[in-house]
Amino acid sequence: MKIFKTIILVFLTANLFAQEAKHLSNITQLTFGGDNAEAYFNNKGDKISFQSNYKKWGNNCDQIHIMNLNDKVDSTKIPTRISNGEGRTTCSYYMPDNKHILFASTFKSGKDCPPSPPFNPKKYLWAIYNTFDIYVADENGKITQQLTNDTFYSAEATISPKGDKIVYTSTAGGDLDLWIMDIDGKNKHQITHELGYDGGAFFSPDGKQLVFRASRPKGDSAIANYKNLLKQNLVAPTDMEIFVCNVDGSNLHQVTHLGKANWAPYFTHDGKKIIFSSNHAGKKGYDFHLWMINVDGTGLEQITTESYFNAFPMFSPDGKKLIFSSNRNNHGTHDTNLFIADWKE
Repeated sequence: MKIFKTIILVFLTANLFAQEAKHLSNITQLTFGGDNAEAYFNNKGDKISFQSNYKKWGNNCDQIHIMNLNDKVDSTKIPTRISNGEGRTTCSYYMPDNKHILFASTFKSGKDCPPSPPFNPKKYLWAIYNTFDIYVADENGKITQQLTNDTFYSAEATISPKGDKIVYTSTAGGDLDLWIMDIDGKNKHQITHELGYDGGAFFSPDGKQLVFRASRPKGDSAIANYKNLLKQNLVAPTDMEIFVCNVDGSNLHQVTHLGKANWAPYFTHDGKKIIFSSNHAGKKGYDFHLWMINVDGTGLEQITTESYFNAFPMFSPDGKKLIFSSNRNNHGTHDTNLFIADWKE
């Protein structure tokens, strides 16, 4: 009986690997400890910026690092940190010149890491720190520009492929909405207006559309709960779907209708599909895999099958590589590392 069960397990495991190998090959691990996430290519595809809380690198909470992908993978090397090690940072992105990096930080409100949300066994919460502002730094860590300077949450910024616009999430309008500004921080204007958390937006390859995650609380109780958490600078990211709109906010429509948490979306190289992370098929709330869907909401396909957390996918500028975060190969720890793979259509 044990032999029979072992054969079945090997067969099922082989099928899972075969399913993942349909699109991903030559999967290579890039980091080897801590929580490493939101790794995004520069427009040459030879460098990435990402955030990490790895204490062995001197990080007490998330800080921004960069990595040259042409260098040989070295688990002992500390990637260059371009944030100053103070406060908490998030959501970095290379500027069009490939020499500067955009990111959000709380460092001006204090050197210490802002407190994490209180533990709630019944509800997973994200902190929406109103001390986050958006900065630009060079690859040596020198801050060259501050793009927002207010008392609102301003973060989750990414740049258009044309290099002229920045989309970001802000509470400046009283809710968590998408905003657009020029690359120099001018002409800030709100583009989404429905109640709920709109965030993690990326431009389409032609720069005409945005894809993002959004919650849409329905019913008096859900709406009251959302608003109450927002007053505390908190959000519960457990019920989100993928949306698309034009860069001016028009033609906003929901792409997924899967339930649970669907987030971290990114357009494929041809702009016809969206890759994203979802736990809709998982038996547990933390069981996230990468999925792909057509922009019109058809053709849902599972991409990853290994491990229990896979998120933050981004394609290289030529569409030949996919970088993502995963708990795989963490030797029983809670570490989340960066992985890069060759992408096959």
